[in-house]
Order: sequence, then structure tokens, then C-alpha cells
Amino acid sequence: MAYALIAVGYSLVFGILRLINFAHGSIMAFGAYMAFMFYTLGVPLFLAILLAIILAGLLAYSVDKITLAPLRKHNADLITSLITTVGVSFIIQNTLSVQYVFGSERQVFPSLNLFPSLTIGKLTIQSSQILMFLVALILLVILTLVVNKTKMGLAMRATEQNTKAARLMGVNVNRVIAFTFFMGGASAAIAGSLISGYYQVVYPTMGYMIGLKAFAAAVVGGIGILYGSVVGGLVVGIVECLAAQYIGSNVRDPMAFVILILILIIKPNGLFGKKGITKV
Repeated sequence: MAYALIAVGYSLVFGILRLINFAHGSIMAFGAYMAFMFYTLGVPLFLAILLAIILAGLLAYSVDKITLAPLRKHNADLITSLITTVGVSFIIQNTLSVQYVFGSERQVFPSLNLFPSLTIGKLTIQSSQILMFLVALILLVILTLVVNKTKMGLAMRATEQNTKAARLMGVNVNRVIAFTFFMGGASAAIAGSLISGYYQVVYPTMGYMIGLKAFAAAVVGGIGILYGSVVGGLVVGIVECLAAQYIGSNVRDPMAFVILILILIIKPNGLFGKKGITKV
């Protein structure tokens, strides 16, 4: 479900711009650090996370306005935008690790185990795990309702299908893209806060590997499909755990990419992705 929370952000941006935002993992780390910073200043934990969600959304919005919007204005290739997001990712990551900002050392994040663990036979489930599971499902439901039941969601779907036609119909495409990036950044902050609360640690590079594996989960489920992100996250996470248990912990990280390659070979559009038709 941790992968699912991050994968939803990838799918949101890809669904509108057909762009993989590789800065998403670093924005997740930024969100976690913002929650950590506000908490150390004496702000209650859940309020600190709420403030972090807003700031991470604004950061994602700023990334688009400062770096990606000018590229779109000049009709740059998507590969140019993709490389730009990789660069932005390293800028955010290394800014967080600057000595006078947060430093490169790991910091202790407050635990999200807010109530006793649930024990069923030999199975023990921590409250932070239950919280992560429920938040991922609630976030999926909210985003699905926004996309399918609101005026903004209609504008998002119109922009996804045909940006030029959406503009001709009076859709403010720039506002739609800004909203999408904000929502992606907000979901990244939620994921970062929950993951940090589960492991009780935060560090600048925390979004690198988990961000890549969440991207793999998004592709496995069918990138651009919100519920596919959740299913993809579950598939990748469960296969990782089984591999670590029966093969060895050293194969845990590569297993996400093994699954990714297998899915791309068998079903290139992912489990729930649909084959697109492009008119030329």
C-alpha cells in the first residue's frame, strides 16, 4: 500500500500529460521532512502532516510552473521534460541534505502506531500498517470521485483525451495541469509521512528507491489508471515479501523490476491499461 500511495501520484500526472514525473519520489521526501520540521517546532502531528501536504503540493505546482511549463510552451519533446524531472529530483534531494537545511543524517520521525497492534493467531498487524492501508483506499476513492464526478475532473479527462480540443471548448488547461501537479504532490506528502511514521525515520534519499519501485507498481497496474496503481502496489509488495522470505533479502529490491519486465512482456499496457489509438 506504500507503493500504491506513491504510484497514484505518478498516474495522476501521466494521465494528463503522458509524462513520468521522476521528481515525485523527492517530493515525497520533502513532504516527510516538512511534517518532521513542523512536529519538531511543536505542531501536533496530524496538523504537521496537513501543513506538509499543502507545502508538497505547492512544491509540485512550482516544479511544473518553473521547469515544465516553459518546455510545453516551446513544444519540447517529452523526453526533454522527463530528463528535466530527473534533474529536479536530484536538486530537491541534495537541497534537503545540505548541512544548514536538514543534513544527510537520518532523523527520528514520530511513530504512527497510535493504538495497540492487532493480533490474529500468529499474525500481528501494527496500527501504522492499518492506517496506511485505510488512507490509501480513502485517497483512491477521493481521487476517483474528483476525476469522475466533478467539473474539474471532467476538465482533466478532456485534457487527457485532446488538449487542443479542450482549449477550444473553454477548458483552462493550465489550471487543470496545475491542479493535477498539486494533487500529485499532496499524495506524495501523504505517502512520505505515513512511510516515515511506519519506519520512524526520515532521510533525504528516502524517495529514491521506493519511488522507482512505486513507478514500477504504477506501470504494472496500468499507469494512468488510479485503481491500477493500488493493485500494482499490492502485486509488487507481496511478490517482494515472498521473494525475501523464500529466496533471500538481497533479491527484495530487484524483484519489483523483475515483475515490471515480465508484465511489460506479457501485457505491455499493464494489468488494467488499455491500448491507445493515435490518429495521424
